[in-house]
Amino acid sequence: MIGISKLYCGTVEPSDPLRYGRQSRDLPSHLLQFSVDKKPVVVWNVGRRCNLRCVHCYSQSRNEDYSGELSHNEGISLIDDLAGFGCPVLLFSGGEPLMRPDIFELIEHAATKKMRAVISTNGTLITKDVAKMVKAAGLSYVGISLDGLEATNDRFRGVEGAFNTALAGVRNCLAMGVKVGLRFTMTRSNYKDVGGIFDLIEREGIPRVCFYHLVYAGRGSKLVTSSRMSHEETRATVDLIMNRTRDLHARGKPIEVLTVDNHTDGPYLYQRLLSEDPEKAKAVLELLRMNGGNSTGQGIGCVSWDGSVHPDQFWRHYTAGNVRQKPFSEIWGNPSDELLPKLRTRKKYLEGRCARCKWLDVCNGNFRVRAEAVTGNLWAEEPDCYLTDREIGLEA
Repeated sequence: MIGISKLYCGTVEPSDPLRYGRQSRDLPSHLLQFSVDKKPVVVWNVGRRCNLRCVHCYSQSRNEDYSGELSHNEGISLIDDLAGFGCPVLLFSGGEPLMRPDIFELIEHAATKKMRAVISTNGTLITKDVAKMVKAAGLSYVGISLDGLEATNDRFRGVEGAFNTALAGVRNCLAMGVKVGLRFTMTRSNYKDVGGIFDLIEREGIPRVCFYHLVYAGRGSKLVTSSRMSHEETRATVDLIMNRTRDLHARGKPIEVLTVDNHTDGPYLYQRLLSEDPEKAKAVLELLRMNGGNSTGQGIGCVSWDGSVHPDQFWRHYTAGNVRQKPFSEIWGNPSDELLPKLRTRKKYLEGRCARCKWLDVCNGNFRVRAEAVTGNLWAEEPDCYLTDREIGLEA
């Protein structure tokens, strides 16, 4: 997660996380990525059912009943364990989490345990009454997915009218004073709508937007050839995101803008800033090193609908254990697990350009699951790193 507004527009300084000792329990949510202890933010897929049919869905959800999901009492036990373990944030996801009948009871329980409860939703079910329930439950943030303007989004999400109902959900949250933001997954078929999304958030008064790089998992694994952006397209889009963010801030509209799931964005932003404002660039590099790059299996984890524990939400093909047999805290801390300890010490396993990259302390080898999806080799170089050999220090 790269905070474009934080870093490029200077809304965060290195002294800000240092003031809190960089402990995740003490840091405000906007500084959490700079924590030194990296207690895991946990994505809990509370159910698999969804009312949409998104082409990139990592959980391959459909609008049908699924068996084997954690019961209410099992969910309460999970929340208690996560809170005791010190997980700072619990992200309720799905499928579509608002389709789970007891979702607000679970959210309220997490809030009483002093966890930051957030939700990732398609937004189409957030009526005015649901927005009131969202407010009452104590959610810290609602992330609503829009993957383009109307025609693009509805094609991407597989249901006509999804854009308008999701936008209504955004407006209902705003009317209730609930912090809400957009989630946009960039692919070759929708990246040209990024500029229009900036127009939308400014027009609607939406305070936050996250632009996600596509990860090839679930149904998204089928998009490697058809929808994978070229390095040139990615660079141009990240440049556009930085330009539009700077323009907003210059006009007194400090909207929070982030890019997610490709840590190449960090050194790319730094190199651009180095040519524009070297002093600011020094502070940005310090923050990027605090961020530490990808933290799959350490700073983020996932509990699936059936209790399976994964290194993150995209690692459906690897399970470290199940909370029905053992608490998450024990599974996460198991030193004999086959994969988790390697992800936490990954630098010695990396191959190709990643192993020799001068930005390794900033990126941490990026997304291993993406390297595996494209090459079949977990430790291969990141296929969606768009920096040149010269930019990463392999050529003079």
